[in-house]
Amino acid sequence: MGRLTDTLQLSDADGFYSELVHLYDGLDGPAAEALSARLILILCNQVGDRQILAQAFALARAAGAPSSPTLQE
Repeated sequence: MGRLTDTLQLSDADGFYSELVHLYDGLDGPAAEALSARLILILCNQVGDRQILAQAFALARAAGAPSSPTLQE
């Protein structure tokens, strides 16, 4: 069984975050939502492991809930 990692895997987290934020520059709400949906599907296909994806879905869903798990830096 695959396991979702809870440690930071990005070598340039700040650069990644900046690139991600700028990806949405100039897009209105519906266009940004469509871009997010496409990006999610592309990345899910890249991960490919349904068990890991299920763990990621649960982690994302729990975000904002009291005592929600987060990725550690």
